[in-house]
Amino acid sequence: MALTGILLAAGRGRRFAPGGGRNKLLQRLPGGDPVAVASARRLLACVPRVIAVVPPADGGVQAALRALGCEVTICPDADSGMGASLAHAIRHSLPAEGWLVALGDMPFVAQSTLEALRDAVVAGAGIAVPVHGGRRGNPVAFGPVHRDALLAMAGDQGARRLLQAHPVQEVPVDDPGILRDIDTPADLPA
Repeated sequence: MALTGILLAAGRGRRFAPGGGRNKLLQRLPGGDPVAVASARRLLACVPRVIAVVPPADGGVQAALRALGCEVTICPDADSGMGASLAHAIRHSLPAEGWLVALGDMPFVAQSTLEALRDAVVAGAGIAVPVHGGRRGNPVAFGPVHRDALLAMAGDQGARRLLQAHPVQEVPVDDPGILRDIDTPADLPA
């Protein structure tokens, strides 16, 4: 079984730049990569195929991710929330054997965490989530049994209800990156 990577990069980043003008996914990290590229690079190293979902006007995210090797799909309903973007990406991925769903604004997730989540689903978990210091974080991996539920996602809840309604395998990780995203300019490392 080979999981397909999903990189959700369709959010508007309103907390980062309330007036618009600065796309948080294109801000450079100390190593030089834009935030979304750093997030995608680790995912590409873990699974054979990565689908990145972006909004219609993305300011250059699409080009950066395509150049890295992601399949990019534009979600016309991106503004309606993460659920719509996730369902769009799952539809685009079919047929697929499972999914490793990562967020474009979480570039600090360790490679070993992605691999552990992938391996948990390959070994039979329906849903696998990372846990650090007693807290669940992202990314999340899903087995094929959840395809129809993922396709039915809508709105801004993402997969939260799915995680509440079904058994979840928690994967302990020594990785604070699962809890760290880029929401405001202060979240960018100096």
